[in-house]
Amino acid sequence: MPTSILGQVDDLLGPAAACAAADVTLQCPSCGSSHVAQVLGDNGGVSFVCTACGRSWS
Repeated sequence: MPTSILGQVDDLLGPAAACAAADVTLQCPSCGSSHVAQVLGDNGGVSFVCTACGRSWS
């Protein structure tokens, strides 16, 4: 039995799903940089901020 819930989730998803999820990369729509941070936006929504150029979007 796994010692954490993360081990249990990996067992449910299987290796193919874990690899597919790891291939997703966010890119800034302005500069194309992959240096993007996910932040909590106004009203509880999710927003993103490019740490290279400073652009934010949701």
